[in-house]
Amino acid sequence: MLARLSHFLSSQRRLAVPFTRAHAWLLRRTRGRFIGRNLLFAPGQRVLALTTRGRKSGEQRTTAMGYERDGAAVFVVASNSGLDRPPAWWLNLQEHAEAEIDLAGERRRVRAREATPDEFDRIWPRFLDDFSGFEDYRSYTEREIPLVALEPR
Repeated sequence: MLARLSHFLSSQRRLAVPFTRAHAWLLRRTRGRFIGRNLLFAPGQRVLALTTRGRKSGEQRTTAMGYERDGAAVFVVASNSGLDRPPAWWLNLQEHAEAEIDLAGERRRVRAREATPDEFDRIWPRFLDDFSGFEDYRSYTEREIPLVALEPR
């Protein structure tokens, strides 16, 4: 049910964008102490703020999303709640792989890449443990939903 609600709200871009930007702003402002977890759809999932450079505008764009750590890398899901279009942040990273994350009160510079099949097989079940709705998202779209590795640079 939460996956369906998330899917619907994400399709309403005028609702989704301000919400995720506000969540990211609060996450950065409080250094992760106040809102270090997902507010609405996956309450137990840890959240980071990702700042990318817009592929068209060149402006900085920040959004909040769940993550999983694996060694020095942090992984995020480019699900866009199962919509047929990939999230803008993933398109931005494909154009400009350098980004910043705010994670547990620490700002880090990272470089993004799509996870390898082995990484996907290892990390994906951890995302499902935090929010089973990720599997529902895969059924809503025909596009492949990638995992994205954010590695220190």
